[in-house]
Amino acid sequence: MGIQSLDRFSVFAGVAVLTLVSLLLVVLSPWAWLGVAVFGALTAVGIHDVRQTRHSILRNYPVLGHMRFMFEGIRPEIRQYLIESDHDELPFSRDERSIVYQRAKGVEDKRPFGTRARVYDAGYEWLTHSVQPKHITDTDFRVKVGGPDCAQPYDASIYNISAMSFGALSSNAILALNKGARAGRFAHDTGEGGISRYHREGGGDLIWEIGSGYFGCRNRDGGFDPDRFGEQAADPQVRMIEVKLSQGAKPGHGGMLPAAKITPEIAEARGVPMGVDCISPAAHSAFSTPIEFMEFIARLRELSRGKPVGFKLCIGHRREFMCMVKAMLETGITPDYIVIDGKEGGTGAAPLEFANHMGMPLVEGLTFAHNTLRGAGLRDRIRIGASGKLITAFDIAKAFALGADWANSARGFMFSIGCIQAQACHTNHCPVGVATQDPLRARALVVTDKSQRVINFHRNTLRALGELTGAAGLDHPSEFLPHHLIVRENDRGMVTGDEVYPYLPEGFLLREEEDRFGYLLRWKRANPSSFAPRGAYV
Repeated sequence: MGIQSLDRFSVFAGVAVLTLVSLLLVVLSPWAWLGVAVFGALTAVGIHDVRQTRHSILRNYPVLGHMRFMFEGIRPEIRQYLIESDHDELPFSRDERSIVYQRAKGVEDKRPFGTRARVYDAGYEWLTHSVQPKHITDTDFRVKVGGPDCAQPYDASIYNISAMSFGALSSNAILALNKGARAGRFAHDTGEGGISRYHREGGGDLIWEIGSGYFGCRNRDGGFDPDRFGEQAADPQVRMIEVKLSQGAKPGHGGMLPAAKITPEIAEARGVPMGVDCISPAAHSAFSTPIEFMEFIARLRELSRGKPVGFKLCIGHRREFMCMVKAMLETGITPDYIVIDGKEGGTGAAPLEFANHMGMPLVEGLTFAHNTLRGAGLRDRIRIGASGKLITAFDIAKAFALGADWANSARGFMFSIGCIQAQACHTNHCPVGVATQDPLRARALVVTDKSQRVINFHRNTLRALGELTGAAGLDHPSEFLPHHLIVRENDRGMVTGDEVYPYLPEGFLLREEEDRFGYLLRWKRANPSSFAPRGAYV
């Protein structure tokens, strides 16, 4: 035990001895004061380590124990730059990040020497191609958003910037994204943090997201204020309204922005006072039943003078989504669009259990929503957007094959303005100025340069999508169907997309036709007048 104790304290003892030696050498050379300063500081650290009670490692290994915390602090960087392979997804692989960087910079994005993907592993996916491919020159693909009750439909790009709030992103990041969206003629979702001065300065088309905090359209009590909403929605820059029910990163979880983090600019955008914690409740207060929700959507459409109104959610209880669809049928009120957010989405920080184990992934959520609307005979009235790790042309094509009308990306556009996946978004220490409110860090992001990269990434991704579409013998990405997608089940077997993600018959729920996926069972349990569960199945 005595020898082990000496081993543990040997570094501490060593720096203490070197401090004394340096003091003795001062009489011979003034340079010895440098040793006194260095070794004396380390000795002081060791004394503090032995006396403190918070860290057991430091009490047992004074001075030396700090190396453990140092390496732990730089572990993500060591792994990212030295250890991980090109295909490790944490959460985006090096290959995926590289393709965004290359397209954003407008440099060569081709790969030599064939695929590095393991094409015989279970889960590998590919698209079928035609022996008569088509050459598509115009890749500015568009989709019209606006149902029969919409007076101001929006001709949207099929690839847009997903919801990220000012406050989560820096002012320069918001400005670069929005300027890029304006020049590239695509839309920028504000996130639930409201419309900031940087959104307005950029001048790009906005999808105004309204969360449970009603930021930008709230009264003093935090409830919905129709007059303030009407004023904001009248802005020509606002092209669509999106009610956020839940998000992929942390569905069913509210949030709080501490008063200390609220700047005057954030308070201005959100319509909240300085010096008070800003609360985002888990649920909306403007409605509590499916029918009330549809009536709220109709009210927003009226207050916005007929602009497209929709909602976003990560699918949870499937029956609850069916409750909303039944409410659409009962009231005759339908949203103009629905955005399905997969649980793999999310730019903000979330509790580990929520990020890993709460909410439905995009593939299943999108397929379920698409087929439920088909079963209720409403699919033709409602557009569907998809979000959740959609950064390559293949990702977008797959989403279209599963039923989407357009795709959104948050982290893809973050990469385009310089995000290096440091995963320090929640610390305010983003090293590239994207996800921070530190003005010195944000200054590193040069708006003129990064806005051009936003334009490039959007344009080059759609060009790649056009090439995939033409190779499949199609004229538009909307023509992708499940049978264009092949999935490997094991090293010898494969299935087509229409076997695992089929489009179910139009109106099958209204006709109460049994299906092998359990839709009808949940449909019968769904109640348009309440979200409350009926029976054991959700």
